[in-house]
Amino acid sequence: MNQVAAKLSLREITEAVMIQEEELRKGGGPKGHDRQHKLGRLTARERIVRLIDEGTGFFEMGLWAGYRMYPEVGEVPAAGLVAGVGMVHNRPCMIIANDATVKAGAFFPQTCKKMIRAQRMAFENALPIIYMVDSAGAYLPMQDEVFPDEDDFGRIFRNNSVLSAAGIPQYAAIMGNCIAGGAYLPVLSDKILMTEGSGLYLAGAALVKAAIGQDIDEETLGGATTHAEISGTIDFKEKNDETCIDRLRRLTDLLPMDRWGWCGELPNAKDAARDPQDIYEFVDAHGRKEYDTRDLLNCVIDGGSFDEFKADYGKTLVTGYARIGGHAVGIVASQRKRQEAANKGLQIGGVIYTDSADKAARFVMDCNQTGIPLLFIQDVVGFMVGRDSEHEGIIRSGAKLVNALSNAVVPKITVVVGSSFGAGNYALCGKAYDPRFIFAWPNAKYAVMGAAQASGVIFSIKKRAAEEEARKHGHELDHDELEALRKAVYDRAEETTDIRHGAARGWVDGLIAPHTTRDVLITALGLVTRKTPEARYKTGVLQT
Repeated sequence: MNQVAAKLSLREITEAVMIQEEELRKGGGPKGHDRQHKLGRLTARERIVRLIDEGTGFFEMGLWAGYRMYPEVGEVPAAGLVAGVGMVHNRPCMIIANDATVKAGAFFPQTCKKMIRAQRMAFENALPIIYMVDSAGAYLPMQDEVFPDEDDFGRIFRNNSVLSAAGIPQYAAIMGNCIAGGAYLPVLSDKILMTEGSGLYLAGAALVKAAIGQDIDEETLGGATTHAEISGTIDFKEKNDETCIDRLRRLTDLLPMDRWGWCGELPNAKDAARDPQDIYEFVDAHGRKEYDTRDLLNCVIDGGSFDEFKADYGKTLVTGYARIGGHAVGIVASQRKRQEAANKGLQIGGVIYTDSADKAARFVMDCNQTGIPLLFIQDVVGFMVGRDSEHEGIIRSGAKLVNALSNAVVPKITVVVGSSFGAGNYALCGKAYDPRFIFAWPNAKYAVMGAAQASGVIFSIKKRAAEEEARKHGHELDHDELEALRKAVYDRAEETTDIRHGAARGWVDGLIAPHTTRDVLITALGLVTRKTPEARYKTGVLQT
């Protein structure tokens, strides 16, 4: 971390990251927007604003996807795909829109992963999906990274089929290009809309000419009129984006409210005991200051609703039942304040000991027994190490917690508010343990270990290699050279620990301002408590 960043407060870091997010939302920038408008089309975000209910907002996921991951082609904001939950006639829908202002909406590796994540969210939370298709297809220079694997392009179409069989409505609106393998997405959906001037084909006119020598214009090959009148592939031909979106809204309004409606905050909700803005006063951005996680919880949960579970045992994890926006939830939260443990002495905050692991495992099992969703709040540096901890069976206790978590069937939500290191990330429901949603504060750190510890280990290895190489050339590394190497190693470790690095790769679904945590969780709990469809064998809707 550079010296300037190290001095910033939590509020200042949050404000800086939120400014960056505004830039990401601009997609391809003014030139890309102008190009889209000249084609008579809206941008992805303009389409979403027109689609969702006025004044309801958009619960966006994966905004940081692809961030700084493809330097050879420049920036690919949000991986060229906008995804999130929006209300359409008071029905929460997963909306997935290609951003044609970013590399013509082409699919990069992270674009595929982001769409697959959005489809999974829709399946688990019983959300209808609205696809707004405007994409040139796979980004061919990286075709080997988007084509064959289980989290690549083909998985999207497999998911279309599974979602349909599970009864999740899928509406696809072709509002621009829809080319090659990407053409399967709308045709595997329940209803297909297509605007005039758009194209739907496995191969464009130029490729058809090269492949079979046939001369044909793109409109005749795969335009809206062709697919409405000749192939019969589409269900609705629309004049432009505006009429297409209006039709999407009317179709969504046909979904029965008792199955697809939205409850949001429950009538029995109470305000939090503390102002969420207080978080900035007692949480240090860099983990240098202790805080009592109960103070944090009082800024998030409904006032007076917390029933702490085993409050006097396993104190470095706080567990208990609460309500957030009226929704019942079980909480497992890191305690960052040092604790005095009976017969064990002082325990370090942010560390998981055998007693806290045992308590959390028991609590996770109890929430599953009673069907209560789980919320994990991570500010964890890992499990305790050393002779005493090993003799107490820390590995056995950690395995017990991981086992209980792995087999949990209730919805899980995770918020990373500080450190998320090593096995602590696993034990408190990191991405590998299937949280329905996982969010992080802008100050969060996500790695096997902290930058200082990791860089120390890496530096010692690189130092030996550099000294050996220097001796081969009759040279000894001086102090300045070693310090330059040390700094380079530390800076790299700090960069990869930064939560934006993890968010770019989809390890978290979004970065949230600390004071919005309660509001975000109310929305998330309203979504995860919807009934997940049961998987069963059937083919779903097939186009004829």
